[in-house]
Amino acid sequence: MYAIGNDHTAVALKEVIKAHLESKGVEVRDFGTESTTASNYAEKAEEVANAVASGECERGILICGTGIGISIAANKVHGIRAACCSEPFSAKMSKVHNNSNILCFGARVVGTELAKMIVDAWFDAEYEGGRHQARLDTITAIENRN
Repeated sequence: MYAIGNDHTAVALKEVIKAHLESKGVEVRDFGTESTTASNYAEKAEEVANAVASGECERGILICGTGIGISIAANKVHGIRAACCSEPFSAKMSKVHNNSNILCFGARVVGTELAKMIVDAWFDAEYEGGRHQARLDTITAIENRN
């Protein structure tokens, strides 16, 4: 199961991405708002990040205006590697090299079709491990020290 969350700027794009994932056979748990009234993206980021960190959900997708604030908030949760990506190559590499577990992007930055391509690149990618694991271990050590 994937977790998805959004703030008020990304209601429409969240629905598109949710339907896109479901068309691939992915079960989606929606933590996002349905309202276009101003909301706090950090709260949604924490909810999705906790669901991923606990193992309740395999991966997560977060969408706000730019993807930046929501990714920063998600990365405050222990064990989360949220990557803000505005094109497919970075999304793929965030999984292949960094084993990202939350994908973030901005509804004011990417259009619907590009967002689907970003999700597909990340969805289809697999972590390579190997030489990348030492770097992830270093990231985890930094996280544990702080």
